[in-house]
Amino acid sequence: MHNLYINQIKECGAKRPRRFGLVALRTSCFALCALLTACGLYQKYETPTAEPIINDYAAALQAPVDSTALGNLPWQQVFTDPLLQSYIQRALDSNKDLQNAKLNIDIARAQLQGAKLSFLPSVSFSPNFAGSKISGIDGMDWGWQLPVTVSWQVDIFGQLTNNKRSAESSVIQSEAYAQAVQSQIIAGVATTYYTLVSLRNQLNIYNENLQLWQQSVQMMRDMKVAGRYTEVAVVQAQANYHSVRAAIPDINRSITQAENTMSLLLGTEPRQWGVTLGGALSLPADLQDGVPMNYLAARPDVRAAEQDFAKAFYATNVARANFYPQLNITATGAYGTLVGGTVFDPAKWLLNLAGSLTAPIFNRGRNIATLKAAKATQQQALNNFSYSILDARAEVSDALAAISSYSSKLADVQAQRDCMALAVDYNRDLMNLANATYLEVITAQQQLLQAQIQLELVKMNINTSVINLYQALGGGR
Repeated sequence: MHNLYINQIKECGAKRPRRFGLVALRTSCFALCALLTACGLYQKYETPTAEPIINDYAAALQAPVDSTALGNLPWQQVFTDPLLQSYIQRALDSNKDLQNAKLNIDIARAQLQGAKLSFLPSVSFSPNFAGSKISGIDGMDWGWQLPVTVSWQVDIFGQLTNNKRSAESSVIQSEAYAQAVQSQIIAGVATTYYTLVSLRNQLNIYNENLQLWQQSVQMMRDMKVAGRYTEVAVVQAQANYHSVRAAIPDINRSITQAENTMSLLLGTEPRQWGVTLGGALSLPADLQDGVPMNYLAARPDVRAAEQDFAKAFYATNVARANFYPQLNITATGAYGTLVGGTVFDPAKWLLNLAGSLTAPIFNRGRNIATLKAAKATQQQALNNFSYSILDARAEVSDALAAISSYSSKLADVQAQRDCMALAVDYNRDLMNLANATYLEVITAQQQLLQAQIQLELVKMNINTSVINLYQALGGGR
C-alpha cells in the first residue's frame, strides 16, 4: 500500500502532492478552528447582557470611574475623626478575617501560577538500581539507570486555557472578597464608635436630668414645709428621680457591651475606649437623589458574584472539552545499564519519543452528566450574580431612605427638645409664683428627658445610615 502511494506521487509529480497535502492541512486546520469556535471551547468570558439589570451593569463597567463618589473615597476622607481613624487602622492591622482573606489572594495567585505552568512540559527524574539472581548460578546481576522523562500535554481543545482563565477569575474574586471584608471591618468599627458616642451622650443626659430631679425633690419638700403641697408631691418627685437613676445602670451596661465589641474588632482584651463626643458624619449632596449603576458596579460582592459566574462559565467549557481527545507527547532518555550490564553501552543514551491521543469512548455518559451539572451550576451562578445587583440596589436605597427620613426628623426633634427645655423653666417659675402645679413641672421634665434621648437616637441613626451607605457602595479602599 505504501509503495502504491509512492508510485502515485511519482506519476503526479513532486509538486502536486505537496500542494495537495498543504491544501488538505490548511483545510483541516480551518475546519478544526471553526469546530472549536462553534463549540465555544476557547471563548473568553464576557459579561452577559440578556437580563436587563445585568445589561445595565455591563454598561456601567464601561463608564469612567468617578473618584469623588462616596463608595470610591478612601475611608480616611469619610471618617475624619482622628481617634476613629486610629481605631480603624488598628482593626485593619490585626483582624484575623482580613488576614485570612489576604492569604486567600496569595493562594489564588499561586494556583494561577500553577495553571500557567501547566502549559509547559513536565520533567521527571527517577534513578533506579536493581539486581537479579538466577537459581543455580552464583552471583548477582546488577544494573542501573538514570532516566529522564519529559511529558507535554498539547492544549488542542482548551482544557488548560479554560483552567487558567478560571484561576484568573479566582484571583479577582478573592481580591473582591478581601475588599468586602475590609469594608465590613471599617463599617463595624465606625458603627461601634458612634454607638459609644451616643451612649455616653445619653449617660450625660441622664446624669444632668438626675440633678434636675434632685432639685425638684428638694423644691417639693420646701413647698411642703411651706404648706403649699402635701407629701404626695414629694413622693411623686422622688419616684421620678429613682426612675431616672434606675436607667443609668442599663446605659452603663450598654456602654460596656459596645466597648467589648470594639475590643473584639481591634483584636485586644476588653477595655475602655475613648470617643469624641458630638461627632457627626456628613453625606455628599450628589447622593440625595439616587445612586447610578456605576457606583454599584464597584461593590466587591457584586464583582465576586460575577467572577463566580465566570468560573462556572469556564468549568462548562472544560466539561465540553472532555468530549474530545487529549494529545500527550512524551520523551524519555535513559543513561546506564540494564540488569546484566550488556544490553546497551553505558556511554550512550537510550532515547524514546512517543505521542498518545486519548479519546473518550466508554465514559461518554459520565461526560454528559458532568456537562449537565456544569450548565446547571453556571445558571445558578448567573442567578446569584443577578440577585447580587438587585440586593445592592435595595441596600443602597434603604440607606438613602433612612438618611432622608432621619435628617427630616432631626430638625423637628431638636425643636421639640428646645421647647420642652423652655417648658420646664416656665413651669418651675410659674410654680414658684403659685400659677402652676407640681404635676405640670413633673410632666414637663419627663417630656424633656424623652425629647433629649430621642434627639440623641436620631443623631446616632443618621451616623449609622451614612456608614451603611458607605458600605453598601463598596467603600473602604
